[in-house]
Amino acid sequence: MNRRQTLIAALSFTTALVAAGMATAMAAEVRVLNWNGYGTDEKFAVEEFEKQTGIKVVHDYFTSEQEMLTKLRTSPGAYDVVLINSTFLNDARAESLIAPVDPATIPNLADVQKGMVEDPSVTVEGQLWGVPWVWGVTSFAYNTETITTPITSINALWDPAYAGRISFRDDGTLAVNLAAILTGQDINQPADMAVIKEKLLELKPQIRQFWASEDEWMKGMAAKNFDIGVMWAGGAARAVKTYKLPVAFVIPEEGAVGWFDTLTIAAGAPNPEGAAKFINYMIEPSFYVRWDTEVGAATSANEKAVAALPDDAFNKTVMGAPEVASRLKFMQPVPEEKRQEIQELWAEVKTEYAQ
Repeated sequence: MNRRQTLIAALSFTTALVAAGMATAMAAEVRVLNWNGYGTDEKFAVEEFEKQTGIKVVHDYFTSEQEMLTKLRTSPGAYDVVLINSTFLNDARAESLIAPVDPATIPNLADVQKGMVEDPSVTVEGQLWGVPWVWGVTSFAYNTETITTPITSINALWDPAYAGRISFRDDGTLAVNLAAILTGQDINQPADMAVIKEKLLELKPQIRQFWASEDEWMKGMAAKNFDIGVMWAGGAARAVKTYKLPVAFVIPEEGAVGWFDTLTIAAGAPNPEGAAKFINYMIEPSFYVRWDTEVGAATSANEKAVAALPDDAFNKTVMGAPEVASRLKFMQPVPEEKRQEIQELWAEVKTEYAQ
């Protein structure tokens, strides 16, 4: 072998070593795409998972489901685990943005609510496309220092007594859902959008501000910028546990929006084996009990995890009550044309708000 051949061989060997090193580093890492501050990035959790498995957890975040889908479309192979609400699973699956999950790689799946696992957006033709993780209610919470009489009705959002004191999430689907409940319509397929639009326009004098992130909501409530804020149950629990705010969450007598989130494996995930291990860790009771008791969480889809909570836990005593489940209107996948109609209606309503 001459000198040139020796140099080429050495360079090839070095390149192979670098590639092997990169592959090893990738195998020791799981990249997660989620909402910021939503369970998977809890410091204790990522540290414990790394201690158990040797796998480091790295996060990226989105601020809307549409942004989540865009990131999956534009960055193939960038993520391993993706948080996807059940109503968006069909979209992600149809675009081949996620991969099927092998149930055998998720031992804790055996304890997840059967109804969620068998949901037609989760299991399609015998294939599992996401692991139900947590479920909850989107409604509203109020400051118990400024409002001393308990609220029981969704009409409080429209009550002139709270004019200019409402914080509303900038989310067209949620806005339509709440108006549909108030007007007695199906939240997933409202029949009379004109009535819903009229009801949302009536909110104009009520709204003090819109919020996009949970952190923004917490800061606004702490500063008493508003008295009532649209929020999900897990966020209200964190308001009390983490932020020590005087907050009460309302599940209205007319009903509230129910939902559940899944953890999925991205198509082309660099570390699908590590992704499965992380998902399994995220639904086990030991993680959930600590998340809920120390931070505040949505209700686990794992029935054993909920049973392991303290007897006075909100997600055991309140969310687990049969009368609560009977009042929930669970979100279902919405056809794209209907979703577009909802977004256009919300844009029109917000334009009216701005005038």
